[in-house]
Amino acid sequence: MSPRKAAAVPGSESLPAHLIATAERLIARHGAAGLTVRAIAKEAGVADGVLYNHFADKEELIARALLAHVRTVERGLPALPDGSGEGDLETGLRAYVDYGVALHLAILPAFAGLLAQPGVLARFAELGGGPGLLQTHAEGPDGLRGALTRYLRAGQAAGKVAARADAEAAATMVVGACHELILPHLFTGTPAGEIRVPPGFTDRLVATCLSGIAPG
Repeated sequence: MSPRKAAAVPGSESLPAHLIATAERLIARHGAAGLTVRAIAKEAGVADGVLYNHFADKEELIARALLAHVRTVERGLPALPDGSGEGDLETGLRAYVDYGVALHLAILPAFAGLLAQPGVLARFAELGGGPGLLQTHAEGPDGLRGALTRYLRAGQAAGKVAARADAEAAATMVVGACHELILPHLFTGTPAGEIRVPPGFTDRLVATCLSGIAPG
């Protein structure tokens, strides 16, 4: 018997897009670890084998769904300052730090347990996920770190950031701090709702960026 088609593909949505959206929905509910082809197919209203007509393997489908999930989370977060060099530098840096922490906390449940599935993580990286979760930011292929680097360089052009400052190093420090705060919990299995951001985390990180640590 030939595989049945999707029971209901919304609007003009293609079958591959329908399958990705279905997997994304399941990931949002239960996380990606342990997600099976059978569960995706059942939720999508298709036979199990249909998935392999459109994706190389289960890992590709889950990786694409993970990336879609991250994009969905990003769209729900406040917009970041643009790279025009306008606006207050401290306010802009605070926005980037708060964004980074909020994004990590929101997507952590989707990635919990995936350390045991390196194939999914490798596919996610190939799709633009990169070595760290924040690499997925839609601002560009180089992720949130790249977006913040461009923001700081625009600030340099506008005279709001010291010309001698290394914008890329500063961006790496900020994004790395957000990584360090949240990502180790992937190893401990701590639920995102139980992770506590230290009081004044954003204030202290931004102040350090603005003042530096050298005397004088």
